[in-house]
Amino acid sequence: MEAVLEQARKLFFEGIAHFEGRRFEQARASFESSLALAPGRPSVLGNLGITLFHLGRLEDAVRTLSEATAADPNNADAWFCLGLSHFALGRWAEAADDLARGLTLVPERVDMRLTYSQCCLRQNKVEQALQALDRALAIDPGFAPAWTERGSLLRETHRLEEAAACFEKAIAAGGDAQLNGFYLASVRGKAGPAAPPRPYVEGLFDNYAKDYEGHMVGLLRYRGHEELVRPLLESGRAFGEVLDLGCGTGLCAALIRPVAGDIDGVDLSGAMIEQTRKTGFYRTLHHADLAQHLAETERRYDLVLAADVFIYVGELADVFRAVRRILRPGGCFAFSVELAGEGSGTVLLPSLRYAHAEDHIRALAAASGFTVSEVRKAPIRYDQHKPVAGAFFYLT
Repeated sequence: MEAVLEQARKLFFEGIAHFEGRRFEQARASFESSLALAPGRPSVLGNLGITLFHLGRLEDAVRTLSEATAADPNNADAWFCLGLSHFALGRWAEAADDLARGLTLVPERVDMRLTYSQCCLRQNKVEQALQALDRALAIDPGFAPAWTERGSLLRETHRLEEAAACFEKAIAAGGDAQLNGFYLASVRGKAGPAAPPRPYVEGLFDNYAKDYEGHMVGLLRYRGHEELVRPLLESGRAFGEVLDLGCGTGLCAALIRPVAGDIDGVDLSGAMIEQTRKTGFYRTLHHADLAQHLAETERRYDLVLAADVFIYVGELADVFRAVRRILRPGGCFAFSVELAGEGSGTVLLPSLRYAHAEDHIRALAAASGFTVSEVRKAPIRYDQHKPVAGAFFYLT
């Protein structure tokens, strides 16, 4: 029996060495072999569960870590990893409970307080989320991610001056200057950078990808794609080749198909592209920055669409010139924008979206060699049950 336990201990320490070397699959095998010889050992269960989490086997991690914490309720690392596993699975209440248990054991883990705050926020427990961030910052005032998160929470609740102070503190603490500067500009009422940081937009839509249509069309009552495409369908015109900028999950392609030949799509989000590929609507799909793709493509098109895209692009002069280059004579450039007040140009809003004034769009169109054929006004989406003013432009 002693020899069996000694072998189990040897396998356990082999697993630790593999884990520390980030050889997670070998670590898993060692821990499982150790448990086969000495079942139910809390330390082995905890390490196996944490390894399964790193392997992305989240349900297995939850089962193993639940067993580990039941066997040893004082294993803070197991509680934290169980919380992170539930968080990754979108189980916010379970994640919050697990993280809270871990924090009673190791209260100084500000990174876990940050995740706990995010769990609260996803359950609409705004004040509880704010308290968690305040507690983290009381422990470590230089923890930049908590300042960023606190600023974002205050921005979303329209406490803009307080939000601005948080973003400034995040930058001072060494947080991402580009990202926090973008957030800061949105609450200061400034024009903001010419374009949002790519990681922000890419991350936003990668996270959106699986439930994009449910959120946009269902929750936000988004109908921009329908408003944009309807006049094109009513015109009776056929479009041989179509480019769908910011194609998302293919909402525009599904509508324009009856009057289109080949449709190409481009989107900054790789996760969106993977979702869209399943539709079969597109001849080609490109995971790329819109401006870069427009500058590099050798294809020519009869129609370029951009539905609810320019709110995440910012300044449009380069885009307009690039679209003008790839449109065939008589081609159409159809897009939507969120409307800003006349004379305000391009404005970065607290929503982190860009709005564009109609006179500004008309000036850009003229400077780029376009004629404005038609402009239609309609809500582009609903925000907190209020319509967001939009405009739909058709340029030739």
